[in-house]
Amino acid sequence: MVKLTLRDKESIQEAVRRFRKLVERSGLKKEMRRREFYEKPSETKRRARLRAERRSRRNRMLQGV
Repeated sequence: MVKLTLRDKESIQEAVRRFRKLVERSGLKKEMRRREFYEKPSETKRRARLRAERRSRRNRMLQGV
């Protein structure tokens, strides 16, 4: 849950800008995009496996330097 309290003499535009930053930092936007459509468990596992492979490949390249 993101809460925003208005500051003294803060314009609407500044408050909206601050709210957007809070939502972005909280990960709420990313979570909403992820839950927008149903993803099969096999697709979730596949994405996790590919992400792990990329991470290990990147770590091997960094250690080789």
